[in-house]
Amino acid sequence: MLSTTLCYGLGGIDGLQITVEVNLSSGLPMFDIVGLPDAAVKEARERIRAALRNCGYSFPEDRITVNLAPADLKKEGPSFDLPIAIAILACSHRVNPIAIRDIAILGELSLDGSVRPIRGALPMAISARTHGVKKMILPDGNSSEVSCIDGIELIPARNLTQVVRHLSGEEKIPPIEAAAYSQLLKNREYSSDFRFVKGQRSAKRALEIAAAGGHNVLMVGPPGSGKTLMARCMPSILPDMTFDEALVSTRIHSVAGCAPESGLLTERPFRSPHHTASHVSLVGGGVHAVPGEISKAHNGVLFLDELPEYKRDVLEALRQPMEDGFVSITRVSAQSTYPSEFMLICSMNPCPCGHYGSRTHECRCSSAEIRRYLSRVSGPLLDRIDMHIEVESIPAERLSEEKEAEASCEIRKRVEEARAFQRQRYENSKISCNARLGAQNIHEFCKLAPDARKMLSMATETMGLSNRAFTRIIKVARTIADLEKEMVINQTHIAEALQYRSIDDKYWH
Repeated sequence: MLSTTLCYGLGGIDGLQITVEVNLSSGLPMFDIVGLPDAAVKEARERIRAALRNCGYSFPEDRITVNLAPADLKKEGPSFDLPIAIAILACSHRVNPIAIRDIAILGELSLDGSVRPIRGALPMAISARTHGVKKMILPDGNSSEVSCIDGIELIPARNLTQVVRHLSGEEKIPPIEAAAYSQLLKNREYSSDFRFVKGQRSAKRALEIAAAGGHNVLMVGPPGSGKTLMARCMPSILPDMTFDEALVSTRIHSVAGCAPESGLLTERPFRSPHHTASHVSLVGGGVHAVPGEISKAHNGVLFLDELPEYKRDVLEALRQPMEDGFVSITRVSAQSTYPSEFMLICSMNPCPCGHYGSRTHECRCSSAEIRRYLSRVSGPLLDRIDMHIEVESIPAERLSEEKEAEASCEIRKRVEEARAFQRQRYENSKISCNARLGAQNIHEFCKLAPDARKMLSMATETMGLSNRAFTRIIKVARTIADLEKEMVINQTHIAEALQYRSIDDKYWH
């Protein structure tokens, strides 16, 4: 007796359609799974046998052959448990074989027959809808994750018995109700707000510009000056993610096994890996080539606190994703490409003790120690960071006098207006924001007034700017002009953009 059903595996952030074929034949009792299964798939034999018996179903005393097609594609993870178990029951006529041919089934089985949630349910559901699948049975624990998907009937299952009764028509399981993305946005809450950041007007202005254009930022300042707090406030001033952006970001988190409890990501991701993070944890990898922190920060913020404390190879690994907007991970058993368009926010002290150049504390470091500390951040990486700003410590008496600052919601309004200005300009291209402008687009979209061009040429010679730094200054100036709704970049815009490179002479030259 032969029965088939559909299942899905993972390939990067995409679901891969797998056909589960189960054949029962006479011969010595045996349970074989073929089709390049990994260890987790092979161990499904024991989970399925125990789950069937503990749910009151007899396990066939026949030769059972399970084929996961296509056979040349490696199958990973426990999401094949439930479809294999259902196909075995179909062979035993406990389930109608015709009823499961065109339905996708996902789920890991516990020994008692309950269905556990799986990793990557969202991309699997999206791929099933793309392939024209009309119904999918998946774990109840993944319900919130896939609730944003319409166009496919998603049926949440708590245990094996419930699935069998549903397929037999004895007790139908109500499908998951689709949640409106607009409603999810209303329920969003930010943990940090700029109204609690006192002083630091110049730094907040720089971060507003960075948010408006998607620019990378390096903050240099003494301990306790508010660098970390301001970085954590960045998601609260970034524009809302579109539904498509939220889907892609949630798919990455789903594949990584860290999907939010609410289901769809509504707040832009904010990832802050510790400075002891390894190359693999930041970039991604491992046996199954899972996404790392830079991919989890896609469409959001990657914050690196105490930048010089990170390992050199970890920092240098950021260079290619920052330029290309994606990262490719290749392993012996897996190869995946993940999107990684993120804003890089970095912070660091100016020296090992943190008080070099301070007006209130004396620096205890020698010039050699300062040079050695600063040299941990390479020139090529600094070149890829658009804005370098100095954050000064605010005296305690000023902090007590300061009133509550401008709230993030007010800053976000200006940022959204600037982004709308950019979308109008780039509507016929694939450019999402000013930071994503390529060298070939600079002349088309960044028109400079004659006096602005002259100032930039003089500054390039005086400051010894590289070609990459030159183009990034133009991009920042373009964003400053967008905040003022100016079509042409003038001298004032260039002057402010140059200001965000002026501390290089103080620390690195």
